[in-house]
Amino acid sequence: MNRHAGPPAGDSPATPEPAYPERARTLAHLGRTGTLATLSRKHPGHPFASLMPYSLDEAGQPLVLISSMAMHTQNLAADPRASLLVTQPTAGDPLAAGRLTLMGGMRTVPEAEVGGVKAAYLARHPNAAYWVDFDDFGFWRLQPVDLYFVGGFGAMDWISAADYGTAKADPLADVSESILQHMNEDHTAALLTCARAFGAEPTDGATMVSVDRLGFNLRLRTGERVHGLRVPFPREVTTAGQCREAFTEMLRRLAPSP
Repeated sequence: MNRHAGPPAGDSPATPEPAYPERARTLAHLGRTGTLATLSRKHPGHPFASLMPYSLDEAGQPLVLISSMAMHTQNLAADPRASLLVTQPTAGDPLAAGRLTLMGGMRTVPEAEVGGVKAAYLARHPNAAYWVDFDDFGFWRLQPVDLYFVGGFGAMDWISAADYGTAKADPLADVSESILQHMNEDHTAALLTCARAFGAEPTDGATMVSVDRLGFNLRLRTGERVHGLRVPFPREVTTAGQCREAFTEMLRRLAPSP
């Protein structure tokens, strides 16, 4: 079957991995900037996309700071329906990376909430302090009604707003980049050992592309073919230190007996 997505082959159980709502919430948490699509006033029915820095409230709803003079703000004043696309940065194939589309309605933040929203936004975007108090700028919140998550090739589905709102970001989210950098720069041999132990075929190279509380994902190179592999941790981890201990334990188990 010539398809890029579909159910896994065979009856073997899937490797443990966070559910899509958690992965979506993690991606939204890690993001700083997305693409906001509004409905054009000038060209009715056409989407109008613009670059949009954002932060999140406690429910994971995106918060944006926009000027009343901006085209997207004028579009929202006429029709509050909007979507925000958030993508996972990658140096490789962008279609193999995660992305999330949040669809819903944009509403201005009530005056009573502006103080807390302002603090949360400036924590993510400190440069906005130069214009946050300008009279023409104000905070808006995207209230999702549905979400679509793509976790790479073959991993995609709709996520309800309720499931997304109750999910939590992965506990390793804020340290994941440093873990990836450390493993890919200093422990390439260890990653190759894991790839050969958990993979179904020999491989020539392995790069860690993501890590979470239940395991990590490798991008493998076998000759000219590039493919992926999910490797589980021996137990759930919630800190960088626990992650290091889990890696050490895995390598000890995989080491050949003397």
